[in-house]
Amino acid sequence: MIALQIEDTKDFTSKLFLQEVFDPFWVLEGSIRTHSTLLLDGHLNPDFYSAEELEELGMKEQPYVCWRVLRPFCFDFIKGKKAPLSFKFSFRLSDSNTEKLLAQSGVSLSPTDVAGLFLNLHYSQTGIQLTTGISLRLFTTDKSLDHAWDAMVQRFLKQKEIAFLTRCR
Repeated sequence: MIALQIEDTKDFTSKLFLQEVFDPFWVLEGSIRTHSTLLLDGHLNPDFYSAEELEELGMKEQPYVCWRVLRPFCFDFIKGKKAPLSFKFSFRLSDSNTEKLLAQSGVSLSPTDVAGLFLNLHYSQTGIQLTTGISLRLFTTDKSLDHAWDAMVQRFLKQKEIAFLTRCR
């Protein structure tokens, strides 16, 4: 697990709410505090969509809604003259991208061993912090997946030109 401090809040929030940077991530939960509080439960309700809509959105076999679907609603909730008081989002890497990370990193775990790879965002008046985390379905003292996920998140942020400081490991 690592904690990262985002250096440019305005640039980051633009990339989060107005661009497609985080669209592939699944949203586990979130909250936005403005004039009131919006609470998000990211569990997908497949009955809301037709089979064709699920296929078109690329959400046929997934348990959570991707950020691409929730982003416009969240932006509508925060837009205005005042900045939000705070927001928090817990993102999860999709199963297919988790499999890719395992294959690329050479970590000796199977995809079924991994319950999730997480990226938590927290914004307050003091700035934006990101923390990484993993959940496994088995016990191991091997930290190679932790290190691979932490490194991938940092590469992702650099590729998207998001400046950050590493606060702790």
